[in-house]
Amino acid sequence: MLCTVALAALQNVVDPELGLNVVDLGLIYQVDFDDPGKTIYLTMTLTTRFCPMGESLAAAVTRALQSTFPHDDVSVLLTFDPPWDHTRISAEGKMFLNK
Repeated sequence: MLCTVALAALQNVVDPELGLNVVDLGLIYQVDFDDPGKTIYLTMTLTTRFCPMGESLAAAVTRALQSTFPHDDVSVLLTFDPPWDHTRISAEGKMFLNK
């Protein structure tokens, strides 16, 4: 239930280069709650290691989760293992991108 709420909040975080939210883009790898009211651990990636919007996207993800869960701390881990590729894009995302 909490993960569903978190993913819904993250659908408001849009990659400015593609115009697609980070969930449908497949950038969110994992969301874990350590005792509700304590810490949310989120693992995400970027489309490339050198994404110029990386820091901005991670900050926007943090803000979205803090807004939805104001009593929790948020810890965002950026990883490139496994590396992102287009197969991670959701069906809705592919329709949005016309792929």
